[in-house]
Amino acid sequence: MKKILVTGAQGQLGQCIRDAALEFSELEILFEGKEFLDLTNSQQVTQFFETHAIDYCINAAAYTHVDKAENERDLAFAINGEAVKNLAVTCAKHETVLIHVSTDYVFDGKKETPYTESDPTHPINVYGASKLEGEAYIRHCCPHHFIVRTSWLYSQYGHNFLKTILRLAQEKNQLTMTTDQIGAPTNANDLANVLLQLIAQNSTAYGTYHFSNEGAVTWYDFAKAILEISGFSEKVTVAKTNNYPTFAERPKNSVLSNDKLNKLLGISSKNWKESLETLIQTKW
Repeated sequence: MKKILVTGAQGQLGQCIRDAALEFSELEILFEGKEFLDLTNSQQVTQFFETHAIDYCINAAAYTHVDKAENERDLAFAINGEAVKNLAVTCAKHETVLIHVSTDYVFDGKKETPYTESDPTHPINVYGASKLEGEAYIRHCCPHHFIVRTSWLYSQYGHNFLKTILRLAQEKNQLTMTTDQIGAPTNANDLANVLLQLIAQNSTAYGTYHFSNEGAVTWYDFAKAILEISGFSEKVTVAKTNNYPTFAERPKNSVLSNDKLNKLLGISSKNWKESLETLIQTKW
């Protein structure tokens, strides 16, 4: 039986992986949060791997505050860069396959078509730069790795756009959403399933992959869909703006191409709206 370590266990993705694991009974999975496994502490990481024989490590731990990162650069790079280096070095030493989750924000958003894994990276904010540094450490230190970039994650857990809109819908009768960014909303439960499939299928096609739900929408479109599916559309209206101020600059287009990973696993990524509807109907 394969032994899997999932870091960031209390985060949004970590909790989704815990749920998805119920369908993968052939895997023995350890879930660890930062209170018991601080990835910024290289000695603690080393001791953990020496105590447990880990075959795969899914790194779901990350600093994800895009705006706050502009003023917390050192913290963002410590968690998304140096901590990832600690994990990559240790995984390589113990011949553990590292599966690391990265972001669409490693791109600058100037491309007009979906980004492929071979497109040049050029982050335009601190968060994206810190995630790109983590990717670089993995490629340099750990030959047996999968880097999986994703976009616009949401779920029933943690802090995310879906939960924010559902909360605001109960507090306000009008929301204002931007139309100047295009991306693919991605159900973190779908991502969790794909990460476990990589292990279950024994893939050794190591490298960088993209995974998101299919489609391309603006934050305005995403908010409208949430309100429609949840039954708030008659109570709450959504106004458009193409100039919504944020502290950190964001890519104008960060849609990812899923073709490479779909082909590897023999799957088809779910449509973003279908996956959103399924989640809202089952969890709310």
